[in-house]
Amino acid sequence: MTRWVNLKIWLLNFFVTSFSMFSLSHGAANAELRVKAVNLGGWLVTEGWMKPSLFDAIPNKDFLDGTGLQFKSVTTQKYLCAESGGGNIIVANRPAASGWETFRLWRLNENTFRFRVFNKQFVGLDGVKVVAFSHTPTNSETFNIVKESDNSNRVRIKASNGYFVQAKKEDLVSADVSSVSGWRDDDPTVFVMTIAGRMHGEFQLTNAYGPTKAPQVMKQHWSTFIVEDDFKFIASNGLNAVRIPIGWWIASDPNPPPPYVGGSLNALDNAFLWAQKYELKIILDLHAAPGSQNGFEHSSSRDGSLDWGKTDENILQTVQVIDFLTARYARRPSLYAVELINEPLSPDVTLEALNKYYKAGYEAVRKHSSTAYVVLSNRLGPIDPRELFPLANNFTRSVIDVHYYNLFQDVFNGMSVQQNIDFVYNNRSSQLSYITTSDAPLTFVGEWVAEWQVSGATKQDYQRFAKAQLDVYGQATFGWAYWAFKNIYNHWSLEWMIKNGYIKL
Repeated sequence: MTRWVNLKIWLLNFFVTSFSMFSLSHGAANAELRVKAVNLGGWLVTEGWMKPSLFDAIPNKDFLDGTGLQFKSVTTQKYLCAESGGGNIIVANRPAASGWETFRLWRLNENTFRFRVFNKQFVGLDGVKVVAFSHTPTNSETFNIVKESDNSNRVRIKASNGYFVQAKKEDLVSADVSSVSGWRDDDPTVFVMTIAGRMHGEFQLTNAYGPTKAPQVMKQHWSTFIVEDDFKFIASNGLNAVRIPIGWWIASDPNPPPPYVGGSLNALDNAFLWAQKYELKIILDLHAAPGSQNGFEHSSSRDGSLDWGKTDENILQTVQVIDFLTARYARRPSLYAVELINEPLSPDVTLEALNKYYKAGYEAVRKHSSTAYVVLSNRLGPIDPRELFPLANNFTRSVIDVHYYNLFQDVFNGMSVQQNIDFVYNNRSSQLSYITTSDAPLTFVGEWVAEWQVSGATKQDYQRFAKAQLDVYGQATFGWAYWAFKNIYNHWSLEWMIKNGYIKL
């Protein structure tokens, strides 16, 4: 009888252990450590992720890479336009401005620029005609912008041939005026300029400061923005991990390709030392991939373009970054997970390209570590949140990352405090439950914030909104990460929220 009881206990333990091991490999069980993390946004520079702003001291800071400019002729009272979106002449016949009438800047120095049009051609000259044909910029595709005064939106555009651009007729824009004077309304060389968009990312910052000044600026930032005391604060306030956004050029440190500067790798080394000291885990997050995976400034796009994943060479280059990072930190006890890419954008990034990359990136991590979790970010845009399951279910220790913000979309306009909170408890909970299944990877709410489109909200309102998200996102089987630890906007800063009693962990 005793033997039979012992055998039943052994069999029970065997099946429980076997099921747990199977669940862990496919993500059905929780991770060993349910992460309560914070994103350290300042590792990758974007305005808002640092204070004070590093962009304030840039000479001619209105004209950074990616700035969208629209030019209205004072004589035709129409906007300059790249006919057909590019690959054609520049005209001055559009009564309203949108995509084809927006020219994206490439900054060469404080005063010299290139203009890139909708279809990615560069504005240049064909004789004296202003055209947009070339996909590869040359010296002839350079321009200066001359303002009437510092505070004026009236400008002239000087071409590489030394002549000023003029709107001769609605269908004829040329660069053939050598001498100008005054700023009269009957002068075809005068345009009213509108800034239609700005980009303030690490590319814009380092390219604007240039090779002499940028290393000093970035060194100062890395040595003062996130420091050891921050890791101590994080560990002592109920958090157990940090998600660190990094750019692809870190793999070339200390000599990354221009305009990036060396030093980010040393800063990351420091993070691992501090994390080990305060017993924190690190999630390495490739936030900016070569070519940009979403066209946003936080992926270090130069002008809003998305070029990641278009070629096998580009995917291979990204895999090599993951290989470099995992090889460097695999033996560090703080390395908990590697996120292969952040927020690829659908449909520009195809599922086929993403799956190809995720498979190769996973293998690169596993070459150096059998224990690090591999995090796969869902695509932004209208996709099936389970689209990565067929691939991820073949991986061990895999995680699906989703980002939930009650911001940015029109659906949240006009929502009350209670409607936002109900949305979290109902809609967000359902969304998370949909991807949290017994035979699926682990789930990670890798970004969320206690900010919303509600004006006049009280401190208690914010507390209730934050608690709702903690309640729901705490059900994610891998964990969650707040965006971000420090930010110039108070409610985006977890440090400020904790210190001022808005969030208690």
